[in-house]
Amino acid sequence: MEAVLTLSLLGAAGLLIWAVPRWRLRRALARPLARHELAILERNVEQYRAMDPVSRARLERLVRRFLHEKTFVGCAGLEITDEMRLTIAGQACLLLMGARGDAVYPALNAVLVYPGAFLAPRRQVDAAGVVTEERQDLLGESWGDGRVILSWDHVRRPGLVDAPSHNVVLHEFAHQLDSESGATNGAPYLGSPERYRSWSEVLSRDFAALREDAWFGREGVLDHYGAQDPAEFFAVATEAFFEQPHRLASRHAALYEEFLKYYRVDPRAWQAAHEEPSYSAGVYGQWQ
Repeated sequence: MEAVLTLSLLGAAGLLIWAVPRWRLRRALARPLARHELAILERNVEQYRAMDPVSRARLERLVRRFLHEKTFVGCAGLEITDEMRLTIAGQACLLLMGARGDAVYPALNAVLVYPGAFLAPRRQVDAAGVVTEERQDLLGESWGDGRVILSWDHVRRPGLVDAPSHNVVLHEFAHQLDSESGATNGAPYLGSPERYRSWSEVLSRDFAALREDAWFGREGVLDHYGAQDPAEFFAVATEAFFEQPHRLASRHAALYEEFLKYYRVDPRAWQAAHEEPSYSAGVYGQWQ
């Protein structure tokens, strides 16, 4: 009898452990964003301003889940505000607008926010095996242990229409998506071997072209930072896809089509077309 009672209690405890988080999530999703929270999205997420009501509701639902599940931590004395939480969540959830279901970065636990650029330790090993310890200025970084680190000063810094896109939130959360395939290598989970073949062909070609452009100093819609490796290329191209979709589609049509199939959303619907500008872009900063 005691054994049966013990098993029953354990079963009840297990049910509570499973049910309570789901109940809390349903309650969080059912609670609409407050007026001041919607105003923050309107002010700080450019794409949200141009969305139709259905798309707005979709983004708001994703934002509510993000805020419910993720912990925000202020670093170097920074106090986390609603504006920081809503701005970061709103931009990060743009990448999930076309996803099936409401899951938001399941491997992510915390977002660490610094006031500005932060120093991160780096270990370099040269060809002779000599190890050099150094500290590098970064604007953002995506870690494999469930953390993303961001510079708030650069999160809120607006991009320029006539220069390569720079959005540290889109960049770092693209790395989060990239890592869902098991490795951060520029090939996120695509679902089928056929998709990987097409993805590899198009992105490898455009990556090689960007490396050539970077070598000769030719500017385009893709920032030269993406020429470092395929993972950075995917993150940089994601920035352009959401921030300058018309220019990316015009300059890199096949790449844009691959991203349309992956993200299942067309950001051109959220942004008016601009004339092709002439410009000279500078170096923005560093992220990982």
